[in-house]
Amino acid sequence: MKKSKVTITHTAAELAKALGLTPADGAEIALRSDLNSKIVEVVHRKGLTHAQVARLARTSRTRLTAIMNHNTKDISTDLLLRVLYSLGYTAKIKFKKAA
Repeated sequence: MKKSKVTITHTAAELAKALGLTPADGAEIALRSDLNSKIVEVVHRKGLTHAQVARLARTSRTRLTAIMNHNTKDISTDLLLRVLYSLGYTAKIKFKKAA
């Protein structure tokens, strides 16, 4: 049986490189991860239920639960932004020249 090689990454850029993805994919991973983390933080801080947040964002509780579990493979960035906005926050994107 062939042994698997373990690769540890610490940033989205490192993860993208390890998976053979483009730097643009790494930037998207980082953005979506930041949005997801902020949503989870705000929901916990406000003590809201998944159903309450889903109602505010006009989405299903199932989709909101996926977001809260960091399972956003099938969740659009648009929905992440809409949920964040429904919680009273907006996202500000910073632009910088790519390395």
